[in-house]
Amino acid sequence: MTSFAATPSVRRLFLSSTLARLPLATLGIGLLAHAASLTGSFASAGIVAGAYAVALGIGGPLAARLVDRRGQTAVLCATSVAAAVLLVADAALPAGAPTALLVGLAAAVGLATPPVGSCMRAVLPSVIEDPAAVRSAFAVEAAVAEVTWVAGPPFTLGLAALWSPAGALAVSAVVMVAATVAFAAEPASRAWAPTVVTRGRSGALAAPGLRTLVAVLLSVGVLFGALEVAVTATVGTPHDASGAAPFLALWGLGSLIGGVLLARRGGAAAGGSALVAMLAVLGTGHLLLVFATGSPATFAAMLVVAGAAIAPTLAITFGMVDELAPAGTVTEAFAWLATAESVGAAIGSAVAGGIVADAGAVPALALAGVAGAAAMAIALVRRPTLAPRAVAAAAVAPVCAVAGD
Repeated sequence: MTSFAATPSVRRLFLSSTLARLPLATLGIGLLAHAASLTGSFASAGIVAGAYAVALGIGGPLAARLVDRRGQTAVLCATSVAAAVLLVADAALPAGAPTALLVGLAAAVGLATPPVGSCMRAVLPSVIEDPAAVRSAFAVEAAVAEVTWVAGPPFTLGLAALWSPAGALAVSAVVMVAATVAFAAEPASRAWAPTVVTRGRSGALAAPGLRTLVAVLLSVGVLFGALEVAVTATVGTPHDASGAAPFLALWGLGSLIGGVLLARRGGAAAGGSALVAMLAVLGTGHLLLVFATGSPATFAAMLVVAGAAIAPTLAITFGMVDELAPAGTVTEAFAWLATAESVGAAIGSAVAGGIVADAGAVPALALAGVAGAAAMAIALVRRPTLAPRAVAAAAVAPVCAVAGD
């Protein structure tokens, strides 16, 4: 493993942030399962899950902007405690609870969710001095994030089946607050200081390069959402989607392998050209899935290959944020990327669902590949904005200290 992993403080940051994000990867499905058990309606449960997703997309950048103003410790502790209390309150609701109450609590949880991932990515350059090691760290971080998304939902659904959906939510609340507070207590997190500057209302999105990365990850998110639906339609049935779980796990495994291999090579140089190249690999790999549906074994193997470009793509993207984001907005910038990815996934899922209903799984698989190609095209056309000098050229407010901000 790369040299940065030999540092105990960095290992603790990775461990605590991973544990903190594990329940975050499960809250959507956990809230849905709990709402379904209380209301007996999957339609109502879908509204609850949707309210959480929308609120998470809004709350993430807002909480991250607060981190950029006040530091990580207070914001992470306050949001994690608030989200945990709301989750426990949701878990305590009786059967027949009004859907409106469930929707309101789910939205409140989304708004209060702590921005641990954004904080982790913001703090890495401050604890690792070697730029190559930072690139490796981003590759590992992107790969580790895949573990939470692969392991989290099955764990939550299994806990809900063995105990109850309410119990699963309560466990998620405990793990989230404990691990988030542990991360916030780390010296590196406590010592991370925001850059005090004057800020326009646009915040991180004032930078053209950051807007480019948001557009890219919006398209990548469409790929993710479309692929999940398309794989389910390819190997599952309308009444039993469980057969898709091993195939989606292989897709995540491919991403994990790609991230680890990239980290062992010292990471990829972060820049517009590297991003365009990796997005080309990402899109091509997913387009080739269209031709691999004839055999389950071939389809499974191709999912590993296609997934191998995911973590490297995210690592290159994350590696560019520190130079592209306006001063004092780096945490918010990472949060906008996460929001773009989540919104894109929701769009991809919805569009792919309609395609599957009308034309079957193969065109939905093609949608994933086309979304990857669209992401590459955006990065290619807007590559000049991905040069660090574009940040200075686009600055509209002077960078200066503001006492008491």
